[in-house]
Amino acid sequence: MAFIEAEGLTKTFTVRKKREKGRLLREKTRVKALDSLNFTIEKGELVGYIGPNGAGKSTTVKLLSGILTPDGGTARVNGLVPWEQRRQHVKRIGVVFGQRSQLWWDVPILDSFDLLRDIYQVPEADYRRRLSELTEALRLEEFLRTPLRLLSLGQRMRAELCGSLLHGPELLFLDEPTIGLDAVSKLALRDFLKQENARHGTTVLLTTHDMEDIAALCSRVMVLGHGRKLFDGALPDLLQRYDTRRIITLRYDGDAALPDLPAGCACAEEGEGYRIDYSPDQIPTAKLIALLQGAGNIRELTAQPQNIDHLIAAMYREMDL
Repeated sequence: MAFIEAEGLTKTFTVRKKREKGRLLREKTRVKALDSLNFTIEKGELVGYIGPNGAGKSTTVKLLSGILTPDGGTARVNGLVPWEQRRQHVKRIGVVFGQRSQLWWDVPILDSFDLLRDIYQVPEADYRRRLSELTEALRLEEFLRTPLRLLSLGQRMRAELCGSLLHGPELLFLDEPTIGLDAVSKLALRDFLKQENARHGTTVLLTTHDMEDIAALCSRVMVLGHGRKLFDGALPDLLQRYDTRRIITLRYDGDAALPDLPAGCACAEEGEGYRIDYSPDQIPTAKLIALLQGAGNIRELTAQPQNIDHLIAAMYREMDL
């Protein structure tokens, strides 16, 4: 049996439209957030769950965490139906929402951690051991006596992660965990999540629009659109069909006259150099670089694929999402 099993999950919401001028009542419409969704996740997997806004990602998380009840279908998380056995289920999961807090705003974060220990009924010895482990890994020692409201965004997110993991959950839901964080904080958070997953075998379902998070953390990606699963597999397999362009940026020593480039190459001046967008299928990278070398002495040159966000945007357009 898989750790998470979802079979035919369906959820529909009633949405009121904006009231039109001259009409007393607003019209209602039915929106199907999930449409017979099926998937399985094995214990210890770190899965990225992506899709445009309104695809049904948050609805899935709310169903799997027991907050919502589906209109049809069922799901089991480690043998439990989340919305039917919620009290047992919530003891086994942790949830971190990038824009919501489970900690108390005006009290020191250590007091919030102590309250969470009481809520989850964690034995004192286990709590102290886990608290020491997490505060060291997340570098929280100097902030334990500081109220949450006085912490930076990156510090608050580390505190939220600590709070969600104190009771040793088997499953961790992460919703936009790096939103608004600077580059250093993002890298530190990703490193911690990889270590936590490897050390404790924590199953992680990550929903985010930050594709760098997905690429850095997830060996598997599920794509959701219009409430249906559109792809389930490795990220490189997903992007391969859209990864058809390359970017070369270069600078010359002194003046240089670029040669006529083959069809399909788009060249633009960028600062003191040039940016060339091309298709390796139309002209091999080595041949293009040889042409560019003939124009002068190259000082700097980099060749790289398109930004992963551009590839995902192309995929969404093709899937009409």
